[in-house]
Amino acid sequence: MARVPYITRDDLSTDEKRHHGSIVDPRGGRLAAVFSLLLNSPEMAALVGEVGAYARFRSHIPDDAREIAIITTARELGCQYEFTHHVPIGLKAGVRDVVIEAITAGNTRGLIPQESVYIDYTKQIIERRVNDATYTAVEHLLGRKGAVEITAVVGYYTMLGLSMMALGVELEDGVEPLLPN
Repeated sequence: MARVPYITRDDLSTDEKRHHGSIVDPRGGRLAAVFSLLLNSPEMAALVGEVGAYARFRSHIPDDAREIAIITTARELGCQYEFTHHVPIGLKAGVRDVVIEAITAGNTRGLIPQESVYIDYTKQIIERRVNDATYTAVEHLLGRKGAVEITAVVGYYTMLGLSMMALGVELEDGVEPLLPN
């Protein structure tokens, strides 16, 4: 159960409505539940939304690498909402079913190195123990800028996942959870 009210555009003052627009416009008019709760602080929600829009839509890392990192972050944090919503996005971005299954199971055996390195790097960030070999592999695949961006993506989705947990974000009615308990 949400700990704060879900805010809609109609709940905001005329001045605050611009913050709502800055969140939904880059997302095709969609307001994810976490942003509906973050809109209890409209300016903060807009700033978080801006970072997320860069991470999702303007980052220089390949879509499949980004989604592997996001789905792994959600799995590691136990964030049902993010996991459930990003699995279909990941599949559309070219993440193979076997990679989703590996992330879900927490086991990267049998994956190609390029896939497993993104999973391992994400887990190492969350565990606060990134080793040099894994970082070097990520930088080799993505370049320095890409390595920085995928690191920030993991940090961003960690922030979102923890915010969702603390604020009590719930899956929308009729949405089947994809992350096993």
